[in-house]
Amino acid sequence: MRSVPRLVIAAPASGSGKTTVATGLMAAFTAAGLAVSPHKVGPDYIDPGYHSLATGRPGRNLDAYLCGPERIAPLLLHGAAGCDLALVEGVMGLYDGASGQGELASTAHVAKLLRAPVVLVVDASSQSRSVAALVHGFASWDPEIRVAGVILNKVGSDRHEALLREALEGSGVPVYGALRRVGAVGTPSRHLGLVPVAERRPDAVESVAALAEHVREGCDLEGLLALARTAPPLPGDAWDPAREIAAVAGPAADRAGARPVVAVAGGPAFTFSYAEHTELLTAAGAEVVTFDPLRDEKLPEGTGGLVIGGGFPEVYAPELSANESLRTAVADLARSGAPLAAECAGLLYLARSLDGKPMCGVLPAEARMTERLTLGYREAVALQDNALAAAGTRMRGHEFHRTVVEPGAGPSPAWGVVHPDRRVEGFVQGSVHASYLHVHWAATPSAAARLVATSAPA
Repeated sequence: MRSVPRLVIAAPASGSGKTTVATGLMAAFTAAGLAVSPHKVGPDYIDPGYHSLATGRPGRNLDAYLCGPERIAPLLLHGAAGCDLALVEGVMGLYDGASGQGELASTAHVAKLLRAPVVLVVDASSQSRSVAALVHGFASWDPEIRVAGVILNKVGSDRHEALLREALEGSGVPVYGALRRVGAVGTPSRHLGLVPVAERRPDAVESVAALAEHVREGCDLEGLLALARTAPPLPGDAWDPAREIAAVAGPAADRAGARPVVAVAGGPAFTFSYAEHTELLTAAGAEVVTFDPLRDEKLPEGTGGLVIGGGFPEVYAPELSANESLRTAVADLARSGAPLAAECAGLLYLARSLDGKPMCGVLPAEARMTERLTLGYREAVALQDNALAAAGTRMRGHEFHRTVVEPGAGPSPAWGVVHPDRRVEGFVQGSVHASYLHVHWAATPSAAARLVATSAPA
């Protein structure tokens, strides 16, 4: 049993201010001298970047669809090792889960798995006494969920706050904060949500500092910390990347010898990556080296495998295209037979072109932006052996993009999507695996082990 003080920061609906409050709390508690472990419900990559900036620790995702419900508590324990407090930002509304699958992957589901008190962030901008009915409804809907507090957001005035607090006095749910409507602490957005931290770091640092001050002035931090400490101990062990790899690839001693260099794309154009991926690659025996395709003119010395995750290459297409020497190096690596694993943004980068700008040309495909958003969870089966999985391997993933890829002749499809619809997706060409599907390797550590095992040693 592990005791970890923890809170889930939830809301009745998207747009209520969860990210503002959660990030502000993380920064405020960190500034007060606590070691804070930041977590995000769902597959989102962008909010964890702000969480990481607020706490100085990796932002980690807790997605019961991608990783399985059984891994949620172990993953939290792994991230929170040595911390004084774990804060979990929810997704959408408290009870909104994977489409058509009940509570699966909802904030409520994760709160149950973590046995954590829930603090509800309520947008109070257009209500007064009605707030009591709203809070009562959310607190009583599921008796397994402990809605243990409220933070009132976008409060208009002292009089407005007094009305809200008076209405909530008989609800049995205490108020832990009231935050005024303030525009200066916002974070900029664009076509897929907030602008990632890596693209606006100096401004992001100021934004997070402003959020910390905003929350510190309006919230009862001591009361919230005391509430977090009421969370009961969690049973079981923390998730351990070395143990996960050993279970699928044998003891570490069996993998002794030269450590292959696995290059991982980073920088402003490729910001989407789960922290556990690097940990699994390292546990599998790789030397993981990050490079920036916007600035680095060659791959890291001795690269024997390559991972290109998600991000916003469409925003940086001219700059990525201008780095011709790196594009050539990536194409040469693919021709050498080294494993390349690319998802979403990585898929676009490996195409011949993106919005008319030349890319790496590894895949005979053209990519372009559209107005249509593709979004949702997917369940898929590997159609053939590839850099990440053997044929027949079943994985769960998530799509989130406004681009399309029009393939030419040659590559075979990577996945057979079996839910929620039936279609083929992605590409396998030689040692290259490229797909729109974002997957979480904590659910399938064999992906990291397979990629490292086929990477050439340095």
